[in-house]
Amino acid sequence: MTSPGAPNGADTAPQDVAPNEMPAEIPRPSEQGKGLGHSLEVTSSSGQTIEVPATRSSISDTHMQRLSLSPSMKDRRGSRNSFGVSLPIPREPRKSSRLSVVGKPTAHVRNILASELQDQEKEKVKKVKNMCFCFDIDGVLAHGNNAIAEAQACLKMLNGDNELGIQFPYILLTNGGGKTEEARCAQLSEVLGVPISTDQFIQSHTPMQALAEYYENVLVCGGEGFKVREVAEHYGFKNVIHPKDILAWDPTISPCRKFTEEEQKLAKPRDFSKFKFDAIMCFAESHDQSTEFQIILDLLLSANGKLLTRAKNPAARDAVAGHIPIYFSQGDLLCPTEHKGPPRLHLGAFRVALEAQYKALTGRDLERIVYGKPERATYIVADEIIKSWMEEIHGEKRLPENVYMIGDNPQSDIIGGNLYGWNTCLVRTGVFQGQGNDENNPANFGVFDHVYDAVKAAIKKEIGDDFKFKWDPKKHSPHGSAVE
Repeated sequence: MTSPGAPNGADTAPQDVAPNEMPAEIPRPSEQGKGLGHSLEVTSSSGQTIEVPATRSSISDTHMQRLSLSPSMKDRRGSRNSFGVSLPIPREPRKSSRLSVVGKPTAHVRNILASELQDQEKEKVKKVKNMCFCFDIDGVLAHGNNAIAEAQACLKMLNGDNELGIQFPYILLTNGGGKTEEARCAQLSEVLGVPISTDQFIQSHTPMQALAEYYENVLVCGGEGFKVREVAEHYGFKNVIHPKDILAWDPTISPCRKFTEEEQKLAKPRDFSKFKFDAIMCFAESHDQSTEFQIILDLLLSANGKLLTRAKNPAARDAVAGHIPIYFSQGDLLCPTEHKGPPRLHLGAFRVALEAQYKALTGRDLERIVYGKPERATYIVADEIIKSWMEEIHGEKRLPENVYMIGDNPQSDIIGGNLYGWNTCLVRTGVFQGQGNDENNPANFGVFDHVYDAVKAAIKKEIGDDFKFKWDPKKHSPHGSAVE
């Protein structure tokens, strides 16, 4: 076993890696945590993953990590990792062989029509390829299954409906989750009206596929129905247990829950009294909080990950293992939805409640590992996705110099982008509704009413004020456009 972090309780800063540089190698933790002593242990990897220290230093802890129950937004932060942990991520992104919907972006056709123009506008083309947009989804591109109108127009322009007929590099980076990347991209393609490829998409638990090399028997929680089981199995986890599997085995484990016949048909019960869980994964917001709280707490307080047992002294500070590892795919407290009122509670709220219950029962803080924005690990994965997508659309596997993060949540999108050295744009169509910039986590490029305004401002800065945001077929062909 190897430990994913530094001394338990020690305030150690992340390793010094340039913001837009993939570390060649993150030093492996020592065997059995010797000299490190962190309670969240993982097995050694086969070299397909790297371990990125959590974004936690004396500075980031003060300005990002602390979560208070105070109503002040100042204390509502995105990621709350325990001290000294590391986040395993895939060394290289998993490539798909197709777009998530039939057809290619219009730019693939328009690039041919605009070839002569591109020869004349080589400098503009060069600048296009040297910038990239990174979009949050909820509150930026859509509210649930309803697209934001300006976002649809924006993506069509980026896909080729512009004066060059060229496709701008962009990826989607969301703290959402709960279904496979393929299913989510198919849904987004339908909602947004443009094809979204899995090769330009990262959701909160995408980097967590690296954990399949560390754990075999995992409890996977959150989301609708049994979809998170499909996600975990797609990532390569060998024995994936859903809370409803346990409920089917013993309905009394959640006394307030009525188990339906349909759920019984889909569940996979077994004798869990003889089953050892290696880790707990919370992939998405809970749709069955009472059951998931109960089962997760049972495992956290168990003897070595076995249900129906209790550790002799789970509150002991000298416990070697403490409790089995628990991972959260992200830490957002709030998320904008179709609801016309304020944003709704998200996975971060579930984690806060679980931490309070655990502390009430043990007197100790819960040791946990949180992925998603604003964690550095997520942005390192994003770098690799950007380079891969650049190769896909422009044949150049490299990282553009100017990356623009566009988000609606200062506590995840903006602070994460700022810490990683990206240009950050805050929009008012989601969590953030203020008139000026956010007081505690200001966007370094500016605040905009919607995503299209942010994109236009970035393009004008990088390419020039004379850039036209609409394809003119008459300008490029005497017979008009073959696309329109």
